[in-house]
Amino acid sequence: MAITMTEAAAQRAKSFLQQRGKGVGIRLGVRTTGCSGLAYVLEFVDDVEDTDTVFEDKGIKVVIDGKSLVYLDGTELDFVKEGLNEGFEFRNPNATGECGCGESFNV
Repeated sequence: MAITMTEAAAQRAKSFLQQRGKGVGIRLGVRTTGCSGLAYVLEFVDDVEDTDTVFEDKGIKVVIDGKSLVYLDGTELDFVKEGLNEGFEFRNPNATGECGCGESFNV
């Protein structure tokens, strides 16, 4: 099982953590919502729980809860700029489809 980050995603996460001034890494997860059933969650992590799995890539700790790991295993996190828009993008090999707006996915 693994979660990886592109260099762009790692640099952006480092920048956010430095600006914030605290935190051990970022948390990836999923929640039930949206047109297709599941949506990605990305947030800062201050404390790692006993039930969390921690991956480290390019100096960034990526923390995932056990429930979300089955949906995110093998995912690559990227940071993309397209025109005036920029944001994190999930390249998830487990996703079998996503809604038209790209906000939710299914497996």
